[in-house]
Amino acid sequence: MTVTATAPELTARAGRREWVGLAVLALPTLLVSLDVFVLVLALPKLAAGLHADGTEQLWIMDTYGFMVAGFMVTMGTLGDRIGRRKLLLLGAAAFGVASLVAAFSTSAGMLIAARAALGIAGATLAPSTLSLIGTMFTNPRQRAEAIGIWAGCFSVGAIVGPVVGGVLLEHFWWGSVFLLGVPAMVLLLVIGPKLLPEYRDESAGRLDLPSVALSLAAILPAVYGVKELAREGVHAVPVAALLTGLVVGYFFVKRQRTLDDPLLDLSLFAGKAFRTTLGGMLLFSMLGGTTMLFVAQFLQLTQRLSPVGAALGLLPGMAASTVSFLAAPVLARRFRPSALIAGGVAVAATGMAVLAFVDPAAGPVWPALGFAVTSLGVGPMVALGTDLVVGSVPPRKAGAASALAQTVNEFGYSLGLATVGTLGNAVVRAHGLPDGLHVVAGLAAVAFAALVWFVGKNLRTA
Repeated sequence: MTVTATAPELTARAGRREWVGLAVLALPTLLVSLDVFVLVLALPKLAAGLHADGTEQLWIMDTYGFMVAGFMVTMGTLGDRIGRRKLLLLGAAAFGVASLVAAFSTSAGMLIAARAALGIAGATLAPSTLSLIGTMFTNPRQRAEAIGIWAGCFSVGAIVGPVVGGVLLEHFWWGSVFLLGVPAMVLLLVIGPKLLPEYRDESAGRLDLPSVALSLAAILPAVYGVKELAREGVHAVPVAALLTGLVVGYFFVKRQRTLDDPLLDLSLFAGKAFRTTLGGMLLFSMLGGTTMLFVAQFLQLTQRLSPVGAALGLLPGMAASTVSFLAAPVLARRFRPSALIAGGVAVAATGMAVLAFVDPAAGPVWPALGFAVTSLGVGPMVALGTDLVVGSVPPRKAGAASALAQTVNEFGYSLGLATVGTLGNAVVRAHGLPDGLHVVAGLAAVAFAALVWFVGKNLRTA
C-alpha cells in the first residue's frame, strides 16, 4: 500500500494493523538506544581486545553520533522523496550488516568504519519511524499516544541496555553486544513490508546533492568542534571546526532560500508551535543530558558507588521518564498540551532544584530522587512536543520535521556538554564535584523556570 500526499483522512482512527505496526517500529527505536548504553560497558573489553589507544577509543564511541547527527536531515528529506518505508527497510538492512561487521572487527580501524556505517544507517531509522507513525496514526489523539510509546522506547533501551550488556559481556566476547540488533532488523525486514504503509511526496523534486554536501560540511565539523571543546577545552582545532561548520551552515541556509524544492524547508520555522517546541527540546537535551552525566559522576566519585551501583541510582529516573512518556498523551485527553508541557517543565525544574542543593553527606538517595523528579517532567516536552512538531507541518514534510526534531536532540546534548558542562567542570576543578553539580543543576532549574513562561506564552492555543 502506498500513500501519497494528496488527501489524508485526518479523523480516521487506527486499527489493530496500525498498532501492531507500531510495535514493529518500536524495534529499531529500542535498539538504537540500547546500542549506545551497551557500548559504554563494552568499551574496556573491546579496547583490550583490539589494542585500541585512547584516540581510537574516542572515535569508536563518537563516530556513531557524528554520523547520525550529520545525516539525519538528509535522510528525513530523502524518505519523503523515495518512500519512508523503503528508506526504513534499506536502513534496517544496512544496520544489520554493519552490526555483523562491528561484532567481528579485527582492528580498531575496522570497528570505527563499522560504527560510521551504523551511524549512517541509524540516521534513517528515527525520522523514518517517526514520520511513518504520523502516516499511520492520523487521528491526533492516537498519534500522540503512539509517539509517547515511541519516545518511551528510548528510556526502555537505556534501562535494558546495561543489564543485557552486562550479561553478554560476562558470558561472551565483546562483539556479542553488537549482535543484539541483528535479529530485530531481520524481523523488521520480514514483517515491515506487510504491516507498514508506504508514503512518499509525489510532488517532490530531486534531492539537491550540493545541499547534502553543504549540510554534512556544516553539521559534522560543528558537532566535532562542540564535542572536543567539551572534552578538551578551548583549542585551535575544535574552535576552527566549529567556525567552519557555522560558516558553511550560513551558505547552506542561503542556498535553501533559492531552491524551489530545498533539502531543508525553512518555511517550517514560520510556525510558532514548531519554533517554540524545537527550542524547548533543544534546551531540554542540553541541560538534561549534562545533568545526568554530573549525577552519575557524583554517585561514583562522591558517594563511592561502583559503576553498577551508579547505574542503579539512575534507574528510578529512567523508569520515571518511561512512565512520563506513556502518561503524557493520556493526560492530553483532558488537558491542553501546552499546559502539560509547561507543567512538566516545572516538575523538571523542581527536580533540578533538589539537585542544586543536594548534600554529599546525605547519601545517594537525594541525588537519585532529584534525577527521578527531573525525569518525571520530561515526558510532556518530548512526547507531546514531538507530536506538535510532526503535527504542525503538512504530511508531506513529516520526514523533514521528524529529522529536525531528532537532530535538535543529538546536537543539544553535545552543545550542553560544551557550554554548561565545561562551566561545571571548571567549578569541579576549583571547588570539587558537589559544587559542579550544584552549578549545573542550578542553571538548569533557572532555565527550566524561564522555559515554563516561554512555553505558556507561545503554545497557548496548542
